[in-house]
Amino acid sequence: MSKDLYVKNISPEATEDDLRRLFAVCGKVTYIHMVKDAKTGAFAGCAFVKMATEAEARDAIVTLDDALLINRTIQVVAARPQKPKPRPGTGSPRTGRRPPRSGSDRSR
Repeated sequence: MSKDLYVKNISPEATEDDLRRLFAVCGKVTYIHMVKDAKTGAFAGCAFVKMATEAEARDAIVTLDDALLINRTIQVVAARPQKPKPRPGTGSPRTGRRPPRSGSDRSR
């Protein structure tokens, strides 16, 4: 299991300090990222929290899943590892070759 947690259904009024205080009952919080909407910059109602140890992360899931934070029942789960995003122009993941350029005739 990872030390990384995903927290959803967070009240828009909640702050990073609110989350830090809540998760501190389960151990040391080493990182918090409150997700914002890419277009509006508004808080999206979810966050990533990293605990110092896997045991503390497990304890946070057991203790804080379905806990009340600012009149909202939050959900706490283990965060899934992020898949690497393909970089533009690096080709297909299967072959590693770039696709042919459109509009060009290389047989001439």
